[in-house]
Amino acid sequence: MITPSPTFSVSDFVAALNQTLEFTYPYVEIEGELSNFRVSKNKWVYFDLKDETASLKCFSTVYALPGPLEDGMVVRVAGSPRLHPLYNFSFQVQSILPVGEGSLRRAADLLAAKLEAEGLFDPSRKRPLPFPPRHIALITAADSAAYADFIKITATRWGGLEIDLYSVLVQGEQAPAEIIAALKTVNESNSTPEVVVLVRGGGSADDLAAWSDERVVRAVAGSRVPTMVAIGHEVDTCLAELAADVRASTPSNAAELLVPDKQQELRHLRAYERRLNERLTAIVMHRRTGLVTLAERLDEELMAALEQAKKQFGTATKLLVAYDPGRPLRQGYAVVRSSVGGVVTKAKNIQLDDLIEVELIDGKLASQVKKITMNKKNEEGE
Repeated sequence: MITPSPTFSVSDFVAALNQTLEFTYPYVEIEGELSNFRVSKNKWVYFDLKDETASLKCFSTVYALPGPLEDGMVVRVAGSPRLHPLYNFSFQVQSILPVGEGSLRRAADLLAAKLEAEGLFDPSRKRPLPFPPRHIALITAADSAAYADFIKITATRWGGLEIDLYSVLVQGEQAPAEIIAALKTVNESNSTPEVVVLVRGGGSADDLAAWSDERVVRAVAGSRVPTMVAIGHEVDTCLAELAADVRASTPSNAAELLVPDKQQELRHLRAYERRLNERLTAIVMHRRTGLVTLAERLDEELMAALEQAKKQFGTATKLLVAYDPGRPLRQGYAVVRSSVGGVVTKAKNIQLDDLIEVELIDGKLASQVKKITMNKKNEEGE
């Protein structure tokens, strides 16, 4: 007996098929060449993914794009197959990554040209980093050699730093989202670090693709906290490095650029101390010589002033001796004063019977004028 085949309505068949696809292929990755790539209304993305013998229609939003894409590039898409009730079968894409050296380089070149035109790589927008910073946010894989190198070099060169680790995937499909989320957390932190450092080791172009993802590059360029990015080896260049405030060639170089070498700084300080001591010694010797010269000059000036004072004292002494009022008295002269106390210098100022006082060297006499004899020349009118 033949079992009758089930009969579906169109809607039921679409729903049943989608349930089967969701159970069998909930999430798959497909690699192929881009064809008929277009963006509609700056929101929806349509393209075909093809190889030598088949073609698959794909649909996505612009938020899944890692950057500008074009026909001919080989990409890896991740998502789910889906039968739309109206628009037939398509692959619903959740992420798109260029793969292969040529496609990765072409995608990076397209994105670089776009971002450079917007000014994201302009040197004038770069900010200086504090040197040395006290508080660093480090975004990398916690189990990576890049993390170990960075921590070792910073501890050896300087030490005493506060380093907050934000462990993320540094390659693969989920890496861009984790890097962006870590940057957002750093910028929204209540204890804002002085610099955020993003590092990872070297790898293939496919391994480093996340660091040229447009979303990551824009997050680095838009960070409120100054950024330093060190990806891979010196030969590797990712767009996130070009958007950062400072680019380091390697994770170890990032540590070297961020903090000084304490041993070298100590040598500089000791050399500076020696120069200061030499300078201070020279200043002291110069001042000492100046003080000796000044002391000698002061001694000479003091001696000259003393000699001058002695001369002045001798002259004054002679004048005092010459003008000593007792000297004439010792020689027999006397001072005559009238009864009213005034000194009498001329006989014509005295009248007969006036009371006068005569001062001698050893005393005073009270007298009364009984006779006045004028000198001849005074009688003539002098």
